[in-house]
Amino acid sequence: MKAMVLCAGLGTRLRPLTERWPKPAMPFLGQPLFRYHLAVLKAAGVTAVGINTHHLPDTMAKVARAECERAGLSLHVVHEPVIQGTGGGIRGLRDFLAGDDFVVFNGDILFPVDLRPVVAAHRESGAVATMVLLPMPEGETYAAVEADAGMQVKRIAGYGPGGDGLKPWHFTGVHVMSPSVFDFMTAEGPEDINREVYVRVMQAGLKVRGHAVDAYWSDLGMPSRYLATVRDVLEGRVPLEALGTDSPLAGLKADAAGAWVHPEARVAGTVRGPAYVGTGAVVDAGATVGPGVSVG
Repeated sequence: MKAMVLCAGLGTRLRPLTERWPKPAMPFLGQPLFRYHLAVLKAAGVTAVGINTHHLPDTMAKVARAECERAGLSLHVVHEPVIQGTGGGIRGLRDFLAGDDFVVFNGDILFPVDLRPVVAAHRESGAVATMVLLPMPEGETYAAVEADAGMQVKRIAGYGPGGDGLKPWHFTGVHVMSPSVFDFMTAEGPEDINREVYVRVMQAGLKVRGHAVDAYWSDLGMPSRYLATVRDVLEGRVPLEALGTDSPLAGLKADAAGAWVHPEARVAGTVRGPAYVGTGAVVDAGATVGPGVSVG
């Protein structure tokens, strides 16, 4: 099975971090965020990954190549001189993805989830696409995915045929798609997979399904969310089993203060947890780092 990781975003909300890295290439607790995406995808049976690039394309491609080689996955890269949106980005990898069901994964999330049940349910459903969903946070309504009791999606962010008795869900940015989705895309130009392509699928009387999961999810698109997610991991609020040995804390043990220190770090100073000190990092005598800090 193949997958696509969406990597072309500008990352404007995450500046100044994204002036150096595209969002999926950003370091997160000592490793590129992209590594965690690959861990989830490989565990789901993915053997080849495609990405689209736009912002800092050479940096993104370099990180993706190194991480795919490390994971034993093949890589296909398509550059977008003009950003094409989610639908146009997927369309750009049509030749690579067509032929079997495939996964699409947002590049700026932390989502350690087992996708095998989602893939299996999608293949059994006959749907054109399956959207991976979480319960809608209380009081939140923006961009809701609305589904009926059978988890058939009827409306996305206010677009679509709608219906009675629909329940709002939060979309994670992960889909499983059948190749027939390409039949509902325009020939060229930017388009949105959710608000345009999926609406055409629904209007044609075909199925877009939702699949609810119970897993930690975070959008790292803003500095505040990036920091909060780091703290969530360091303070034990994120189940990391789905990442296996690619977990950022694999093989490490926190001290009594909640500091995670890599054995290849050199610490002579003070580390106040929750904090992470990664390989190659140096905390000299007299220096203090933390709490809520990731170094190296």
